[in-house]
Amino acid sequence: MSDLLARHRAVMPNWMALYYNEPIEIVGGKGNRVVDANGKSYLDFFAGILTNMIGYDVAEVREAVERQLATGVVHTSTLYLIRGQVELAEKIARLSGIPDAKVFFTNSGTEANETALLLATYARGSDQVLAMRQSYHGRSFGAVSVTSNRSWKNNSLSPLNVHFLHGADKHLAQFRGMSDADYIAACVDDLRHVLATAVTKDVAALIAEPIQGVGGFTMAPDGLFAAYKEVLDEEGILFISDEVQTGWGRTGSAFFGIQNHGVTPDMMTFAKGLGNGFAVGGVVARGDLMDGPHAAGVATFGGNPISMAAANATLDYVLDHDLQANAARTGEIIIGGLREAAPRLPVVGDVRGKGLMFAVELVDPATKAPAPALAARFLEETRNLGLLVGKGGLYGNTLRMAPPLTLTEDEAREGLGILVTALEAVNDEAR
Repeated sequence: MSDLLARHRAVMPNWMALYYNEPIEIVGGKGNRVVDANGKSYLDFFAGILTNMIGYDVAEVREAVERQLATGVVHTSTLYLIRGQVELAEKIARLSGIPDAKVFFTNSGTEANETALLLATYARGSDQVLAMRQSYHGRSFGAVSVTSNRSWKNNSLSPLNVHFLHGADKHLAQFRGMSDADYIAACVDDLRHVLATAVTKDVAALIAEPIQGVGGFTMAPDGLFAAYKEVLDEEGILFISDEVQTGWGRTGSAFFGIQNHGVTPDMMTFAKGLGNGFAVGGVVARGDLMDGPHAAGVATFGGNPISMAAANATLDYVLDHDLQANAARTGEIIIGGLREAAPRLPVVGDVRGKGLMFAVELVDPATKAPAPALAARFLEETRNLGLLVGKGGLYGNTLRMAPPLTLTEDEAREGLGILVTALEAVNDEAR
């Protein structure tokens, strides 16, 4: 065991997971590649959990941060005007499509979701919230209560009264084999039944990820949330789209994930990739909802000048280089290639994704049961071959990948080649 690993285990909590049998320390990065402490280079297909959205050592981001540092002002707090905060909020409000939108900045996706839940429960005068099965919304008390994955849920205590809906679980026996249209109809029937049986009136909100991150990039079929919203609107229930992982063009087919469903939500939460590694999160919501709470509020570090400089530069880069279109192009190379390889690899249970957000589910070749041990083996194999990927899913058997949106077509083909080689190795061993 390395000295750094021993020191980590001595002072960090046991529940802070580390990848790999021999965890790596990343000490350098350029473009879409990183280097570990031993000098080994990797093509990065996980980007710090979807956070290094436009790669490493990006001149535009670095220079924006350096300009702010040169002023001597790293922090002022939201008690003072912050030009970069206002400029970024204007861009996000415009891009959101939400009418009369206002923005509040936080430090993380967890904090953003807490804020959205506070706004919704205040506006509706209710602690009743709907969320999705297999969801993940953060590690704090409120965010865990709307998380539906036992591996990430420490207790049943909750500040909210939560009921979970179907929508990303088409693999279950009662839905298997259904068309998307029939599945959507069944889910809507279930929503109406939940509203008739499990709650009183004045439900506050539905919070949902358009594509479930920790859930293994499982997703509702396009149109499901539009069908849900028709029901929600009948009762005045608010809709919060958790765009922490799906925002900023990552799906290729829409700038925000919920737009794949033709829906404009009441609120969207965001974080991760917006700062390209600098800590930034937030909520964009209808102005009446954002202005609603009567008590004063601040965010000590939310919207700080350094993060705002990085986030403005990152968002401008995404828009100026049309990285949404690039995500669609390069994602199709990888997803298409994986689907082409899958039929000859019995270990592959499913390939799914949109744009540069895709996953491979591994199963036992004989029983087709989820195979988390094979996923762990795949993780080691890709590391050996020079590729970083993520792992997750409800059953721990899903490899989830989300490269920087700056991925080139050549890098997409390179990564695809490594993925297929690793799948072949795992498949041969499993057989």
